[in-house]
Amino acid sequence: MKVSLIISTYNRPDALAICLTSVLKQTRMPDEVIIGDDGSRDDTRRLIEDFASRFPVPLIHLWHEDDGFRLAAMRNKCIARATGDYILQIDGDVILSRHFVADHIAAAKPGFYIKGSRVRLNEKSSARICDTGRFCAYFSPCSLSLLKDREKAIRLPRLLSVWLSHRYHTTGTGLGANLSFWRNDLLKVNGYDESFTGWGAEDNDIELRLQASGVKTFKLFRCGLVRHLWHKETPNPRLHDAYEYMKQKIARGEIVSKNGVDKYL
Repeated sequence: MKVSLIISTYNRPDALAICLTSVLKQTRMPDEVIIGDDGSRDDTRRLIEDFASRFPVPLIHLWHEDDGFRLAAMRNKCIARATGDYILQIDGDVILSRHFVADHIAAAKPGFYIKGSRVRLNEKSSARICDTGRFCAYFSPCSLSLLKDREKAIRLPRLLSVWLSHRYHTTGTGLGANLSFWRNDLLKVNGYDESFTGWGAEDNDIELRLQASGVKTFKLFRCGLVRHLWHKETPNPRLHDAYEYMKQKIARGEIVSKNGVDKYL
């Protein structure tokens, strides 16, 4: 299996540096890493060039002009560029557990996409990690760095986790910061719908369309873990309209995006 890791970023090079460092610590490296950059300043480009010079696998930087929040478009560009038959998708402000890639690969199953687990770090600890560039390989559930959901920091043995995931974690939606798919399944629904602008809804939309196309899902139970660095959330005034648009599409049975990845293939 060839695996492409897609990382989304925008003007947060300190967090991206932490994320890429955690990629380098993986027990199983992806076969390529593609950074989808939604219009960051030049300091992000310089950071990626520095990491690329010492990365053991191709580190590809895709950038488009800053014209508002266009994450769906950038993710489509990354999907089109990816050469792996399996895609892991994260945000550039997460710290991967050492077994993150291996956990997703071990759980991968034809006809399914996977939702990973996350714990959130608090503001103070996130600032310290970004300032120093240092972080622990393992976070105890008792760590003062954790904001909430402490029990999720406990990683179960992989076989037990995968069994529990298939048996009990087969409903609900995931987060774009930790998902994995077969690339052909994404192409079948024509990737993300680029009509979504501003954060939110684009992840729910692609999940619902994948499920409507016959792709099933489960959420990894206590493995495939990321630790999410704290950031302030800015309001999206279009979020309500975005969810209404999504509901209308699903009601119409619109599974294949009309504004999707095919334009980049």
